[in-house]
Amino acid sequence: MMTTSPTEREIFYQALTIRIRILIMIVSFFPMLLTTGILFYKFNQLYTEKMQTHTLELVQKHSLEIDTFLLEKLGNIRYVARQFDNNQPPSAFLKYHLENLRNEYGDVFTDLGLVNQNGIQFAYEGPFKLENADYSLAHWFINATQRPYYISDVFTGLRGYPHFIISIRIASADVNYILRATVNFGAFNSLVENIHIGKTGIAFIINTKGQLQTKKEISLNRAFVSFITDPRNYDDNETVFTRQQDDITGKKYLCVASMLKHINWLMVFRQDINDAFSELWKTQILTLICFIAGCIAILSVAFILPKSIVRRLSAADEKNEAMNQQVVESGRLATIGELAAGIAHEINNPVAIMIEEAGWMEDLLEEEESEGTKNMDEFKRSLKQINTQGKRCKEITHKLLSFARKNDSTTNDVQINDTIMEIVSLTAQMAKYNNVLIKTILNKNIPYIRISPSEMQQVILNLINNAIDAMEKTGGTITIETKISQIEANHLVITIEDDGPGIPKNNLDRIFDPFFTTKPVGKGTGLGLSICYGIIQKMGGKIDVNSQVGVGTRFRIWIPFQEETKKSI
Repeated sequence: MMTTSPTEREIFYQALTIRIRILIMIVSFFPMLLTTGILFYKFNQLYTEKMQTHTLELVQKHSLEIDTFLLEKLGNIRYVARQFDNNQPPSAFLKYHLENLRNEYGDVFTDLGLVNQNGIQFAYEGPFKLENADYSLAHWFINATQRPYYISDVFTGLRGYPHFIISIRIASADVNYILRATVNFGAFNSLVENIHIGKTGIAFIINTKGQLQTKKEISLNRAFVSFITDPRNYDDNETVFTRQQDDITGKKYLCVASMLKHINWLMVFRQDINDAFSELWKTQILTLICFIAGCIAILSVAFILPKSIVRRLSAADEKNEAMNQQVVESGRLATIGELAAGIAHEINNPVAIMIEEAGWMEDLLEEEESEGTKNMDEFKRSLKQINTQGKRCKEITHKLLSFARKNDSTTNDVQINDTIMEIVSLTAQMAKYNNVLIKTILNKNIPYIRISPSEMQQVILNLINNAIDAMEKTGGTITIETKISQIEANHLVITIEDDGPGIPKNNLDRIFDPFFTTKPVGKGTGLGLSICYGIIQKMGGKIDVNSQVGVGTRFRIWIPFQEETKKSI
């Protein structure tokens, strides 16, 4: 199988296509990558800051609510402690105030009790049988004896379920008592359980030892507990924002912790990272999809557009090359025309001499006594033929010179019939060689028209030559007719019609386009009809074509004339 190597032009266009593609991709991808990267970074930063700020505000708000709740309950028990009177029976005192607290706050307070300095609860009001309960070794009792008030951690104690105690030390003249109140753990825990963000965001409370003070069963990393319970890690707002990884599941969490003011507890909010950043990641995935779509679009443009551009450049180069060839061809034809005119001029002189000499010989033969001269009739016939053909040559060269010299575009009053007959006489021999007959139907009453004679000759000659070329294989008839238009007022109509093969319908709309031709390569340039169209338009006229395959083609030219010119003829 033979392969042809690409030409230099093809190699150039291939290299140009690659360079345009690279340039498009660089110019398109670099800004898009830079913009996408900046948007990814800034949006991630802004989203993280917004989420962190929102979570911190949420935790601080609920920490304040819990602090307010504890401070309010502490204030309630302080008020009860100030009402204590040794002269009043302790049981009646506790019963009265527990009823008042429940009427005011519902079931927040579970019970009340009075504990002496030895840790024995000598008075109790509540649902449990805790009279004479010994708290001397209880952690809360030890701390309560050393402080004016104390809020304990959550513990199960003697009653066996989680609760915590608010205790107030009551000092009297001879003995100290401790008023203790048990806070309903369910009411307190609901304050924390109602905090939710997303699907996995939960809140819980731990003490400084990392022990849970709410019902949530949560596994805590030791390093995380050590970090959030260290007071040095808290800022001025007494909050800290960090990340935690579960030791068992390996999940990562975002955590916000806030110190409570009236008790050594920490309010902690924890949310799965996947849940916390789900909206961010959805947005990033959407952005990535848009980026990929943009990349696909850029690649499509980078592969399609350069081909279109190079194809247009190639077509433009081909047109320029064709135009350059036409310029060269026009120059060559002009040179040939000048040469033909020179030759015609040079031939005209010897032809004139030949005619004169033939006439002189005829005169001499008439003076001689030629009755007995053999072949005298042949001599006379030959001289007459020489004279006739010489005059014909002189007429042809005269017309050729006339046509060659009329190359300017100056306008004159022209009788179009005369111009047509000159062109017909010039093309008659070529038509005869191609078995084409040229018929003329010229109206003698048509007016003169003011046009450029040479340009009109060029138009008619081009149309006749095109018709002869179309019928060179089959032969046929060309009919040229002139008349005054009955459709367009003050217009002369020139019709050039042939019975040749006709023009296909698909080509009719393009025949006046530059460089469009149906002739074989090297035989036509595609400029003839476009030039004719331009010439007729410049004259203020118009030209149209009507053709049918297998029937023939008809060109009609409308040329305007002045009414005064028509009357003067």
